[in-house]
Amino acid sequence: MLAIAILAAGKGTRMKSKLPKVLLKLAGVSLVERVISSCEKIKPDKSFLVIGHQGERVKESLTKFNSIEFVNQQPQNGTGHAVQQLIPFLKNFEGELIVLNGDVPLLQASTIKELLNQHRSSNADVTLLTSRTSNPKGYGRVFTNGSKEVHKIIEDKDCNEEQRENKLTNSGIYCFNWKKLKEVLSLLSNKNAQSELYITDAIGHLGKAIHFEVVDQREVSGVNDRIQMAKCESYLQERLRNYWMNEGVTFTDPKSCTISENCTFGNDVIIEPQTHLRGNCKIGDDCLLGPATLIEDSIIGNKVRAIQSVIRTCIIKNNVHIGPFAHIRPEVSIENNCKIGNFVELKKSSIREGTSISHLSYIGDADVGSNVNIGAGTITANYDGQNKNKSIIGDNTKTGANSVLVAPIQIGANVTIGAGSTITKDVPSQSLVVERSRQITREGWKII
Repeated sequence: MLAIAILAAGKGTRMKSKLPKVLLKLAGVSLVERVISSCEKIKPDKSFLVIGHQGERVKESLTKFNSIEFVNQQPQNGTGHAVQQLIPFLKNFEGELIVLNGDVPLLQASTIKELLNQHRSSNADVTLLTSRTSNPKGYGRVFTNGSKEVHKIIEDKDCNEEQRENKLTNSGIYCFNWKKLKEVLSLLSNKNAQSELYITDAIGHLGKAIHFEVVDQREVSGVNDRIQMAKCESYLQERLRNYWMNEGVTFTDPKSCTISENCTFGNDVIIEPQTHLRGNCKIGDDCLLGPATLIEDSIIGNKVRAIQSVIRTCIIKNNVHIGPFAHIRPEVSIENNCKIGNFVELKKSSIREGTSISHLSYIGDADVGSNVNIGAGTITANYDGQNKNKSIIGDNTKTGANSVLVAPIQIGANVTIGAGSTITKDVPSQSLVVERSRQITREGWKII
């Protein structure tokens, strides 16, 4: 049997945020979600999240994780105190308890599995995950007898100068024999610099304690301030980009780009500098994205080119050219072979196949047919002061430059709208419509 407990009760004062620290995000996913997701791959029999500061807010953010049981820690009196709160939940439990931290977000499931396997094969009472670092400041030091056996752990604030020279550090991640641990939890003392109950003190009361040293120290990097968070983000982004480059994606300047863990890419995608993908993005084959493009929660087809543009929560099909300086807002769908040019804004609209909106236009709350040509400066005036109204534009229609379509309005198929027209009434198919004032020219005019 296996139980996993994630400690997530702390406030995270050094983050200086209104949010609990564990709800801050890396690559669009909260710290604690990252830890939970790694745990789910292990398939434990029981999963606990120890909450405290803004506990309800943390709980509400994790409703999609049905297997998690929430354990309240009040007051927050250290890691040992947090684990003590599990006793009523694990009364008759026999097996291992893995203790993780909600602010150590980069730990991979494979490392957790190795920790568990080491623990089981050694028949230890506790196995702790360690790392060796050149700058161990802030981390507890692990003292061994030269082999994997641990005889002492001392928190950084409690170390003397000689002990601080030890580079082997405690990651705060443990695998315990729960039955043995439960017997010693009552022996923990708060006689230390923090006046808290440390779970590390339990190790001195147990029998056999060993350590398992992680290969990549960055995996166990904790997030205690914004600087550490930035370092974790940088490492995570490097890991994601390297994965996709190995899958055939080209980043022409990798360090200038960021992507979400929930992004997927087809073959022969090129991502130019200063391009960022957020949330759930699905990118097809042969796309060229960027430079300087933001794409968020969108599905992009094959052979799409998007340059210096913002694309949010929309569906774009194949062979579409976007930008530069286009803004595709949520609830837009663009079918095959369309062109959305410079300084075009689309919002909550359907753009059918072969349509061109090349420049300086706003199309909102509209259904635009196939092979339509939207002239420069065309606007759908969709807001009447109270409601957003719909514009329907039929196939093969052409709007002249600086046309305004005042919604609600329906323009038929094969319509030509003269430049500078403000159209307020429906227009039947196969029509030419012009609405503009008669030009008046007064020669010899002098400005006084």
